[in-house]
Amino acid sequence: MTDAWAWAALVGLGAFHGLNPAMGWLFAVALGLQRQSTRAVLWSLIPIALGHAVSIAAVVAVLAWLQSVVELRPLRIGAAAVLIAFGLYRLIARHRGRVGMQVNFAELTLWSFLMATAHGAGLMLIPVLLSMDLPAAPHSMHMHGFTESFGIGLAAVVAHTAAMLVVAGAIALVVYRWVGLAFLRKGWINVDLVWSISLMAVAAVLVFA
Repeated sequence: MTDAWAWAALVGLGAFHGLNPAMGWLFAVALGLQRQSTRAVLWSLIPIALGHAVSIAAVVAVLAWLQSVVELRPLRIGAAAVLIAFGLYRLIARHRGRVGMQVNFAELTLWSFLMATAHGAGLMLIPVLLSMDLPAAPHSMHMHGFTESFGIGLAAVVAHTAAMLVVAGAIALVVYRWVGLAFLRKGWINVDLVWSISLMAVAAVLVFA
């Protein structure tokens, strides 16, 4: 995968996360409906995006460190094993956010962080980041290499989160202002199922590519 395609994939995954109601736009719509305010919808998107970004950044930090001490091939196999395990877990487990609707900025950020982590949002970025030309050298704890690698990872987080925020915000506003929530009863695909299968499919690519 070229770097251009890798960046496109990061943005595409961000858009996919934004599409998923469990990642935040449904919560934003619910807050807007409760408070009868478009401003509440827009306000909620900020901590939702922040929590998502922190969850992704944690994965990027761990990956940047691992790339400085582990050869690429075993790292790819290890990442594939994690993706398969998490994909299977997502197929049999269901996560529900347990947070009241009277939430402040910090609480909503924490909720978003937990939901993104529970759904393995950062894990899907691992294959893309491994395909990029990161400067960290295997078996080297040289801080410059780690810093550069983590810097590229942070740029990836920003690009990914921006795409997620744009898509989630657009859907939240359209649903709140015009569509309403009734369409979810018969017009929405099972995004969690698609996500779980995608995790395992990408794991196969990591092993055999």
